[in-house]
Amino acid sequence: MGDGKKSWNENEAILDSLQDDILVTNTDGIIMKVSEATGDIYNVKSEDMLGRSVYDLEMEGVFTPLLTPVVLKEKKKITLVQTSNEGKKLLVTGIPVFNHNKELVRVVSYSHDVTELLKMKEYLMDMEDEMERVKTELEILRSRHYFSDGIIATSDEMKKVLQVAIQVAEVDVNVLLLGESGVGKSHIAKFIHNKSNRNKGPFIEVNCGAIPDSLFESEFFGYESGSFSGANRKGKLGLAELAEGGTLFLDEIGELSLSNQVKILKFIQEKQFYRVGGTKMKQVDFRVLAATNKDLEKSVENRTFRQDLFFRLNVVPITIPPLRKRTSDILTLINYFLTHFSEKYNRQRSLDEGVLHQLLIHEWKGNVRELMNVIERMIVTSSKPLIEIDNLPERYIKSNHDITTPPHDGQSLKEILEGVEKQILVKSKERHKTTTQMAKALGVSQPSIVRKMKKHRI
Repeated sequence: MGDGKKSWNENEAILDSLQDDILVTNTDGIIMKVSEATGDIYNVKSEDMLGRSVYDLEMEGVFTPLLTPVVLKEKKKITLVQTSNEGKKLLVTGIPVFNHNKELVRVVSYSHDVTELLKMKEYLMDMEDEMERVKTELEILRSRHYFSDGIIATSDEMKKVLQVAIQVAEVDVNVLLLGESGVGKSHIAKFIHNKSNRNKGPFIEVNCGAIPDSLFESEFFGYESGSFSGANRKGKLGLAELAEGGTLFLDEIGELSLSNQVKILKFIQEKQFYRVGGTKMKQVDFRVLAATNKDLEKSVENRTFRQDLFFRLNVVPITIPPLRKRTSDILTLINYFLTHFSEKYNRQRSLDEGVLHQLLIHEWKGNVRELMNVIERMIVTSSKPLIEIDNLPERYIKSNHDITTPPHDGQSLKEILEGVEKQILVKSKERHKTTTQMAKALGVSQPSIVRKMKKHRI
C-alpha cells in the first residue's frame, strides 16, 4: 500500500472509459469530476478543469451558455445547445443529483457534438426553400398550357396572372379579380381555391347581380322558419353558411346595393351573422374572393360603392387582360374549344384556313366566353367535317376592319386566301418589331412567318 501508486477507483475508471463529455459540479458550480473526453471537446486539459468554476470558464469563453445554474433553479433535467470556444455546437444535458434528504448536491452534465447535425438541419431548411421555389416554378410551367377549370395560358400576360394567383392561393388574403365580362374571372377564382389549403372545402359562388336586392339578405344569410310569408317552414341555409371551411366567391360585387354592401362588409370583417328572423349568432370560417367588371374606384368616387368595402376586398387585386390583349392565347383557345365541342357533340370538325384567319383578327369584345360560343355554334350548325367561311356568322366577317376582302372575280379560293394572308402579314409587320413577335401574335412558328413573308415578298 506504500508503493506510492494511486489506488484504483471503480467509479473513476467507469467515468474515464466513457467517450462523451461528462462533467460533475457542486451547487456552487465548482467542477468535482470530469471525463477525459471533456478536454478534447473544449480544447483544454481535463485535469486543469478540476476545481475550477464553470462561471469562470464561461467568462473565459470555454463554453456558453451555462447549464448548471438552470438545473439548480429548475431542479430537473435540462437540455440546451452550447457553443464551445472553437465554435462547436454541443447538445448538453444537465441532470440534478439529490441526497437521501432530497437536497440537490450535484449537477451531472453530458454532451454530444451536434455541429454537423445543425449544419445538416440548416442545409435541409435551405433545400426545403429551394424545393418550394421549384414547386412554384413547376406550377407556373404547367400553367403555360393549363386546361384545368377552363383556363388556358399561353401568353405572357396570362402566365403572370396565374403566377400571382398561385402565390396568393397559399394564404387566406382577400383577392379582387378585375376584368371585362367573359375574361374568365370565375375560372381564376376556382383556380385559386383549388390551389389553396381550402381545396377540400366548398367553393360557393354568389352572383351578386343575379339575386334581387329584396331577396339578397335571405338568400345570402338564410332564414329561420316563419321569418316571412312564403318562407320555407323549415327555414333555409344561406350561401354564406354553406362556405364553411372553403371559399366564398362574390361575383359581380359591383352590382350590390349600398344597403347590402354594409351587410357584406360587416360579415367579412366579423365572419359571423344572424339568419333572417334568427337570434343565434352563426360563425363561419371562409376565405373571400370577389370579382367585378366595373371600375370600383370610380364607383367609390361616385358614391355608389362603399370605400371601406372596397379597401377590405382590394387587398390583392388581379387584373385579367381581355382576349384582344393576349392574342397568342386565341389560337390555343380555338384548338381547345374545337376539340372539346367535337368530342361533346360527337362531331369531328376542323377549321378552314379562311375561317381561322377571321377568328384570329377579331377583337373579341365578349372575350373567351364569346369565342367559346362561336366555336360551339359552328360545330353544331356545320354539316361537313370542314367548317368553312359560310358557317361563320356574318358579323364576324364584317367586324374585320383591318382587312379589305380582295376582289375575287375570276380568282380561285387559293388565290383569295393568299391575298388575305399577305394583308395579315403586312398589318402584323406594322404592329410588331420582329418576326418572333409576329409569330407569337398569329399563333404560328417564327420560321413559318419568315417563309410566308419571303413568298409574298414582304
